[in-house]
Amino acid sequence: MIRSVAIIGAGYAGLACAVALASEGIQVTVFDRSHVLGGRARLLAKDGHRVDNGQHIIIGAYTELTRLLRHTRVSPKVLERLPLTLASPGRLHLRAAELPAPLHLAVGLLRARGLDWADRFAVLRLIRTLKRKRFQVPPEQTVHGLLHETAQTPHVIAWIWEPLCVAALNTPIEDASAQVFANVLRDSVAAHAGASELLIPRVDLSELFPVQAARYLATRRGKLGTGTTVKAIERVEGGFRLDCDHPTKQIFEQVVIATAPYHAPPLLRSVGGCERLAQQVEALPYEPITTVYFALGGSVRLSAPMLLLADGPAQWVFDRGQLGGEAGLLACVISAHGEHEQLSREDLEITIHQQLERELGRRLPSPDWVLTVVEKRATIACRPGIVRPDFKTPVPGLWLAGDYIDSPYPATMESAVRSGTAAAHAALRFMPRT
Repeated sequence: MIRSVAIIGAGYAGLACAVALASEGIQVTVFDRSHVLGGRARLLAKDGHRVDNGQHIIIGAYTELTRLLRHTRVSPKVLERLPLTLASPGRLHLRAAELPAPLHLAVGLLRARGLDWADRFAVLRLIRTLKRKRFQVPPEQTVHGLLHETAQTPHVIAWIWEPLCVAALNTPIEDASAQVFANVLRDSVAAHAGASELLIPRVDLSELFPVQAARYLATRRGKLGTGTTVKAIERVEGGFRLDCDHPTKQIFEQVVIATAPYHAPPLLRSVGGCERLAQQVEALPYEPITTVYFALGGSVRLSAPMLLLADGPAQWVFDRGQLGGEAGLLACVISAHGEHEQLSREDLEITIHQQLERELGRRLPSPDWVLTVVEKRATIACRPGIVRPDFKTPVPGLWLAGDYIDSPYPATMESAVRSGTAAAHAALRFMPRT
C-alpha cells in the first residue's frame, strides 16, 4: 500500500517535513501558491534584481537545519562560518576566541576593544547568573527585566544584549521573552565554541535548502505542485481531499499545513473541528523586518561581512559582495517595529544611506540601484505569555508546521525545520502498521 501525505507550503518547514517523510519511503506531494520555493525565507526577483526577501543568520547551535543541509547533500561551502563577532566601526570589536568553551567567550571579552572592565564583568555576570539558574527564568520576565536584574551596564545593553536580542528574537528588549533569550544563550554562547559560530549563507535562501530539498524529493517519487493554491481541506473516507485551483481527485492519508501562520486559520476551519486552534493562531502578534539593499559598486567593501550599526534606523549591514553576491551590494536590516515605519520608502532609503556614511566614516557613492523589502509579518513577536500552538491538531492525521509552532527557540529557520521534522515523525507514528 502506498502511503501518501500532502504538505501545504513549500517553505523551510514544509520541505523539511517532506524530506523526512520521503526518506522513509512515503509518497509526498508539496503544494505552494508561489512558484518560488522558500516561503518567508526565499529569493525575491523584483525590478530586474534578485535578492533575498530578508537577511538570515544561522548559528552553530541550530543543528537541525545544518543536519538537513548535509542530508540533502548541500555543500558546506555555501555557509560562511565566522566566530561570534560583534563589530562596529570605531566603537566595538568583540570576537570569540578559537578556544574550547567557556574560554572562547572569556578570552574574547578580554581582547575586546570598546569595553571597559565593568562591561566585561557584566557580560560574565549575566552568563553566570543564567547558569546558576539552569537557564530558567520567570515566564513573565522580559529581556529588559533580566538585564536590569543582573546589573548590566548601559554600554553592554546597547552594544551587546540589545543587538543580539533583536537579531535573534526580532522583538525589542522591552517586550522580548527572557526565557527564549536564555534558551538561545544557553545553546550558543554558553555551550561549546562551535555552537556560537555565525553561519551566513553565500547563496540565496531558496537555493540554500528549498531547491536542494526539491531535488532530493524528485529522486524519491516526491511531487511538487508550485503555483497551486489550496483553498480548503475536506475530510473524506480514507483521508483528505484538497480543494485546489488545479483540481485533484487524489485522496491523501494525512495532511500537513506548513503555510505562514496567517494563512493557516482558513484551512483549519475548512476541515472542521479546529475553530479553537484557528483562533489561537489568529491571535499571534507579529513583528516586521525591513531590508534595504544598496548597490554601491565594486569599490565599496566593508571591513567585515557583517557590521553592527547603532545610529539608527538600520541595526546591521551585510556586505553581500563578501558572501558570494554582487560586489558592493550592502544589505541593511531593521528588525521589529520602530520609528522608521513612519518614514516614506524614499526617505528611509536616504536616511539609511546617510547613516552608513556616518558610521563608516566616509563618503559613499550614489547607489546604482536601491531595493527595499518590507515583510510586515516576518515573524511572530517573541513575548512572554505568547501561546504558540502545538504541531498536533484536533483532527487525526492533520498536522501543523512552521516557525510559529511551540519551540524553545524564536521564530527562525531552525524552528521551522524542527517543526517540519516533528510533524513528519508524528505522521509516521500515525500510520497503521503493515
